[in-house]
Amino acid sequence: MIIALWIVNAILALIFLAVGLMKLARPRTALAASGMAWTADSTDAAVKGIGAIEILGAIGLIVPLATGIAPVLTPLAAAGLAVVMIGAVIVHIRRKESAVVPLILGILAIVSTVLGFLTL
Repeated sequence: MIIALWIVNAILALIFLAVGLMKLARPRTALAASGMAWTADSTDAAVKGIGAIEILGAIGLIVPLATGIAPVLTPLAAAGLAVVMIGAVIVHIRRKESAVVPLILGILAIVSTVLGFLTL
C-alpha cells in the first residue's frame, strides 16, 4: 500500500508544484490569456495565494513521508489539496467551464488521504 501512496503522491506533487509555480511566477493577465479564464475574475493576491497553497501542499505530500518526521502531515496535506480542488470544481461549475481536471485531481487527493491514513 505504501508503494501506491508514493505513486499517487508523486503524481500529485509534480502537478501541484508545476501549477503552483506557474501561478506564482506569471502575471494574472498572462494566466487568463493562456487558458485559466477564472483568474480574470480573481485578484492577484488570490491567484498567488492559491499557487502558494498548492506548492505547500506538494511539499507536504512528499517531505514528511520521505523523512519520517511527522508523517501524519502527508495525508493532511492531501486532504487540504482535496479541499482546494473542491473549491476549484465549484468555481468552474459556476463559470460554466469544464471541471474535469480539478475533479480528477480532487479524487486523487482523496485517494492519497485515505492511503496516507491507512499506512500510518
